[in-house]
Amino acid sequence: MKARRRIIHIDMDCFYAAVEIRERPELKHRPVAVGGASGRGVLTTCNYPARKFGARSAMPVFQAKQLCPDLIILPVRFDLYREVSAQVRAIFARYTRLIEPLSLDEAYLDVSHLKERGHDIAISIRNDIRNETGLTASAGIAPNKLVAKIASDWNKPDGQLVVPPSKVEDFMRDLPVKKIWGIGPKSAKRMAAEGIETCADLQALDRTQLAQQFGSFGLELYKLCRGIDERPVEPDRIRKSLSNERTFSENLTDLEACRKALQTQFAELMDDLRSKKPDRQIAKLFIKLKFADFRRTTAETGGSQPDLKIFDALLKEAWGRSGKDVRLLGLGVRFAEHNEAAEQLELGF
Repeated sequence: MKARRRIIHIDMDCFYAAVEIRERPELKHRPVAVGGASGRGVLTTCNYPARKFGARSAMPVFQAKQLCPDLIILPVRFDLYREVSAQVRAIFARYTRLIEPLSLDEAYLDVSHLKERGHDIAISIRNDIRNETGLTASAGIAPNKLVAKIASDWNKPDGQLVVPPSKVEDFMRDLPVKKIWGIGPKSAKRMAAEGIETCADLQALDRTQLAQQFGSFGLELYKLCRGIDERPVEPDRIRKSLSNERTFSENLTDLEACRKALQTQFAELMDDLRSKKPDRQIAKLFIKLKFADFRRTTAETGGSQPDLKIFDALLKEAWGRSGKDVRLLGLGVRFAEHNEAAEQLELGF
């Protein structure tokens, strides 16, 4: 019989904003956001007092200011966030070597081999984070990555939820469809108009019906709505690419909104490249979009250096294939394989 996994998904609470507030405690109860300071910039994240006014990540600064005139917007400091993230990952490493970081502020941990209960391990990790960094984290504990990630958002901030194997079916059945990765507010609203509000409603549709309504994403939905996910935690993957992507709580409605989000994500990508893979040779640049109708597209081109103008051109090309609202934006670079790198060096000589 195949052994069941125990996966913990740790998600830092409002990470960038929380780090900034830790550095400036007088801002603790004020609405605070991190992001572009100009009116044309966008928010990278914001704390919970700001969210009460409707501010959110990827929102244009001018719009956030309209919702919350007293919003304090601080510039992004990736060096600082990366330093704190390293502290947090060092804490993870005390408990397990099976760590798969997703970003600076979240990671999957496989603790299947440990004797302690996942619930207790997560509490210990969160306590260590609080005591050593002054920050809070939330956790989801489940038999797979999909359910653990959903669960970590359940009792935010500074909470956790355990979904044991025997409860996955019940947990997913009553789950609102908007909780599933890839389904945003507009899509959830459109589904509701068709009588689909919970995962149970999705489970009532077979694979063919889901594919007809949602394209290739419908086949993913068949598994997602049932809490099925066989992906292992992968700590030692050899990167063939480096990228970041963001699923927006509200879809981006035009190309200009996508361009604003692109600027922030490009800055994050450049910082990742400088710190993680400064010596890897780049072969291609790419943009990835997922539209409101769940269709996806990727535009890429050859290139040895990341360039915002090139990414902007790729974004325009990809967006033009549909012109619909965008729910997810990703950008990144593909690294040259060893043979390809050697060939390029020879040609360059």
